[in-house]
Amino acid sequence: MQELSDTALDGRSARALRTRNRVVDALLDLIDEGDLRPPAADVARRAGVSLRSVYQHFDDLETLFRVAGERHRQRFAHLEPLPDLPEELGPRVAAYVAHRVIWMEAVSPMARAAALQAPFSPGIAARQAAGRARHREALAAAFAPELDRAGDRDGLLHGLDVAAGWTTWEHLRTGTGLPADEAARVMERLLLGLLG
Repeated sequence: MQELSDTALDGRSARALRTRNRVVDALLDLIDEGDLRPPAADVARRAGVSLRSVYQHFDDLETLFRVAGERHRQRFAHLEPLPDLPEELGPRVAAYVAHRVIWMEAVSPMARAAALQAPFSPGIAARQAAGRARHREALAAAFAPELDRAGDRDGLLHGLDVAAGWTTWEHLRTGTGLPADEAARVMERLLLGLLG
């Protein structure tokens, strides 16, 4: 009899995990489609579950957004590590920007949603801060020779961070309306202006 209840429990656990994953996937799909703050009812409808199921698996929308953010980061983690970059500054900047553009285009919908949630969510704000720290580390690695020669290393790194940051990209793409290739050229000019 014990074996039957273990099997039933395993079945319930598997169904619960599938439901949880469907809810997270539904939220990510809605965000990718441009709904940056989808109500729980829309998430439930997209997931094909009841609203009650959403709250059964997630204490609140904050928790759902946290789990979705973790899943999103896992989906695109392979895009973060820097490739080998050329030694010469101009080609290195171009390669860095090309790499960064692929990542920024992939994460922009979730980054927009996170920007809306962060003022009300310490967890999301902390994940944003961690992402910015990773970006600064990547910049420090990519442009180490120039930073080492800089009179004001920290000031230059701050400038590079702003020039190649997601908020700058978002301004170029949505605020200014530039296509990705033109926005990338602007970002290259900004970086070269700081590094040159």
